[in-house]
Amino acid sequence: MITSLSIKNYALIEKLAIDFSKGFSIITGETGAGKSIILGALGLVLGKRADLTSLKNKEEKCVIEAHFEISKYKLNSFFESNDLDYEDETIIRREILPSGKSRAFVNDSPVNLQELQELSLLLIDIHSQHQTQELSDEKVQFEIIDGIADNQVGVLDYQTLLKSYKSDKSKLNLLLTKQAESIKEQEYNTFLLDELVVSNLKSGEQEVLEGDFEKLNNVEIIKESIDKSLAIANEEQIGVMHNLKEIKVSLQKIAIFSPEYHSLLERITSLTIEFDDISEELNRCSYKLVNDPEQLDLISQKLQVIYSLQKKHQVSSIDELLEIQNNLENSLLEIGNLETEILALTNLIQQKTDALDALSTSIHKNRVAAVPVLTQKLIAILETLGMPNARFKIDINAISTYFENGKDELQFLFSANKGTDFGLLKKVASGGEMSRIMLAVKAVLAQYSKLPTLIFDEIDSGVSGEIANKMGEIMKEMSQKMQIFAITHLPQIAAKGTAHFKVSKSTIGEETLSELKLLSSEERVVEIAQMLSGTVVSDSALNHAKALLS
Repeated sequence: MITSLSIKNYALIEKLAIDFSKGFSIITGETGAGKSIILGALGLVLGKRADLTSLKNKEEKCVIEAHFEISKYKLNSFFESNDLDYEDETIIRREILPSGKSRAFVNDSPVNLQELQELSLLLIDIHSQHQTQELSDEKVQFEIIDGIADNQVGVLDYQTLLKSYKSDKSKLNLLLTKQAESIKEQEYNTFLLDELVVSNLKSGEQEVLEGDFEKLNNVEIIKESIDKSLAIANEEQIGVMHNLKEIKVSLQKIAIFSPEYHSLLERITSLTIEFDDISEELNRCSYKLVNDPEQLDLISQKLQVIYSLQKKHQVSSIDELLEIQNNLENSLLEIGNLETEILALTNLIQQKTDALDALSTSIHKNRVAAVPVLTQKLIAILETLGMPNARFKIDINAISTYFENGKDELQFLFSANKGTDFGLLKKVASGGEMSRIMLAVKAVLAQYSKLPTLIFDEIDSGVSGEIANKMGEIMKEMSQKMQIFAITHLPQIAAKGTAHFKVSKSTIGEETLSELKLLSSEERVVEIAQMLSGTVVSDSALNHAKALLS
């Protein structure tokens, strides 16, 4: 439960610190006094988004801090899973800086808003006026029934599995689409692959073929040039080799006279050896050189195949063609792999389908069993609230569709009077009836809920007199199991509280301030008397107030 709340620099509140007790607490105040501001501050602590309009003084930060006693509510696992320090008295602090940035802390550890919101669901339920209309929302109706049916764990397991199931279904659809596209391309890709395979391409082959082609295509010019070179080199009297040898002999005669001449001799000797090697190589080239038109034709055909393939695939090398060939082989293999993957995923989806069906069946059975319990309890409470002929018709039908909370369709119908047909709540129930029905729902859920604190924000809208008195008694009874706050304008309800807080607004100079004060017994009598008679308190109002409080 919440034990204290402190607010600094928020809206109309400059500074406020208030302690709360267990049981049934009342909050009253004139319209516009600042009750919504208190709830707004509490909302920030519970993870609602904030902006600079929240700051009273735009130059200073806003700090809202709430203390919660949680030792009885087994929340250790939440703290562990979110890597937070657990304390029996947990402190939640929210800060809004003048820059607009917002920070949140749980036991001085920084948290994000999502974590704070998840924690708040385990601490407080704030029921505002507009939420009464949510009774007509199918999602809310399911939450009510599941609360009675103790389906929370089952629904959570179902939702986790459903998310995984939908993800797998999405993957399967993508694979099937890919498979269909692959099958369409398969025939053409097979043709392209066969064309490349038949070509028997090898890395580096193109350069060799192009070299051989140039040789065979120019064999006469090459032979003429080689023969001429050999003749110049090896002519008996004036050939290059003969002259080199002559130079070598001459230098041998003078080499002993100077290192310089000796160096020249070494160089001409080296040159002679190199030239002799060149001459031998020319002889070998001349020997291998033959005019082979057939070979030339074969090489030309092979090159034409290579050039044609390169043009078709818009590449410039055999290596690129080989890469394309490899990719085509892999793409054709993928079709087979896709079939295996599709089969495995289909089997997994079937397993999850079976598990979802089992979970949804269990959820459905629990809901069906909860319906008579819920209707009986609601009817009993509503009878005390002046609705003796109230009837509910709740039909739960299992269908094949997977919804977010199971496979059920729900009809939540209501009739307030004898002889009238059942109809949708929002169409057949008045504002006062909706308020009473919502209180009845909350009262029933309180018997099953482990929630520490429930805040009613003017749930008494549209009721008065004895009905208001009964509503107060129901809330007081609820406070035996949980901490209850009621923001109310009705003295009958205000008188039922164990503690009474008043929100008031005052003007100091140019500033308007709101404050929250715990009333003493005497102040409480006066406050309830004012709620009965207005600002001017009569003796009869005072006596009536005392009677309500007795």
